Amino acid sequence: MVGCIVPELPDIVVYIEALEPRILNQRLERVRVASPFLLRTATPPLEALEGKSVGELRRIGKRIAIGFSDNLWLVLHLMIAGRLHWSKPGVKLSPKRTLAALDFPHGSVLLTEAGSQRRASLHVVQGEDGLRELDPGGLEVLTADLDSFAARLTSAQHTLKRALTDPRLFSGVGNAYSDEILHRAQLSPVALTQKLSRDDIQRLHHATRSVLVEWTDRLRAQARGGFPDNVTAFREEMAVHGKYGKPCPCCGTKVQRIRYASNETNYCPKCQTGNKLLADRALSRLMKQDWPRTLEELESLMRKRS
Repeated sequence: MVGCIVPELPDIVVYIEALEPRILNQRLERVRVASPFLLRTATPPLEALEGKSVGELRRIGKRIAIGFSDNLWLVLHLMIAGRLHWSKPGVKLSPKRTLAALDFPHGSVLLTEAGSQRRASLHVVQGEDGLRELDPGGLEVLTADLDSFAARLTSAQHTLKRALTDPRLFSGVGNAYSDEILHRAQLSPVALTQKLSRDDIQRLHHATRSVLVEWTDRLRAQARGGFPDNVTAFREEMAVHGKYGKPCPCCGTKVQRIRYASNETNYCPKCQTGNKLLADRALSRLMKQDWPRTLEELESLMRKRS
């Protein structure tokens, strides 16, 4: 789905910061669920939240957890196309897009999802034990020191792209920001975690923290105290993510991509892979031995075919 991503750490943080002044210490008057596929738990019942006040909001990976009195938690996972909106109290639900509404005295939190697939989820759980069951256990990169980061990164042999986006390894990092992190660190998305040097890991640790902090600050500034309505996969200020064929802001080389399923990885060959092109599975299968190994070969091949 073009333009859609699972909201990642910066997006979730800014969502929570927008929700806090609107619903913290406010009483939930009613929960309206329009999609039967949204609620994934039966006990405690969803109705148990009605009449209770919000005491805390928390990020759990890419989920938003809303804590109510009596130690009950409402946990939202927006998945790819789910988004939150703030609207007037008791707003009418759109049957095509709106999955649920949380009605408070001064406004309603709407959960919408684009497209026909229903992947967003809502859980109601009891206490910290219930929250832990929904936590994949990824390391919180913004507070992790270098040694903790290195230990988690090298705990198994993965490509860097896979490791950064695995919620069991690192919390809150997904497809979009992993591209930006790897570009900032000047590392290949297919480099193997257990073959990195200490300097590589240090650069990656610094890049992970700096990219996530910078984008959180950027999104916070764009919201300007309002509710963030433009949560999207592609932003003009990004260096490589969603920039296939456009010049790298650091060296001017055309950004390349690896496509797989509904996702793609974007990277700069000069900054990240020593001018080597990474094989795109679909194209390399089609072109077989004609698959270019360098940018020069690719440009030569394109000239011959034009």
